[in-house]
Amino acid sequence: MTSLIPYFFVPFLITIFTTKILPNLKTKRIVISGGPATGKTAIIDYLISHGYPCFEEVIRKLTKAAQLEGDITDSHSNPIALVTDSYKFNSTLIKLRINDYLAANEMSESFCFYDRGLPDVLAYMSYFKQVINNEFIEACTTHTYDFMFLLPPWQAIYTDDEERFESFEEANDIYHYLKEAYKGFGHEVIEVPFGSVADRANYILNCIQ
Repeated sequence: MTSLIPYFFVPFLITIFTTKILPNLKTKRIVISGGPATGKTAIIDYLISHGYPCFEEVIRKLTKAAQLEGDITDSHSNPIALVTDSYKFNSTLIKLRINDYLAANEMSESFCFYDRGLPDVLAYMSYFKQVINNEFIEACTTHTYDFMFLLPPWQAIYTDDEERFESFEEANDIYHYLKEAYKGFGHEVIEVPFGSVADRANYILNCIQ
């Protein structure tokens, strides 16, 4: 005869499932951030090439759009500082990153990577002394990541290009703003040591296993 689970065990089993099992089934969100001259893009490209799901950076697309619309005329200054309507630009950026964040809810993979996260926006706003409204703070408070990896500036690989807006000295300052922004929203900041692209990517993968 098949034995049934006593009804008084049901609430206990539900609690176990919702607190212990269900959280481990969700896709973990791993954000990788850093200022210019960190090797971040190379790591993201490496992860993508090896089949890991990654949400790519969106600010460069916004920058291109703003340049085409004539909203940015100085090609060697950060768009967050130069767009006519910085609030609109930052709001759009936050919304796009929230969309990427929520997309993980529909994923079946164990984890996914993000090329920058929501606190990046606030870090740059702080760096450029812009007003941070409560909606930005609430967005970062609500949408947090399971792992946060920060890449320190690396002068040996720093190069200037048409979409790079900061000097190496400025990149070093931004690094500290990024670190404080993520810590401010309760993230444990894991710094990735210098090394080859493969070594750095594997360091990240080993940390999240």
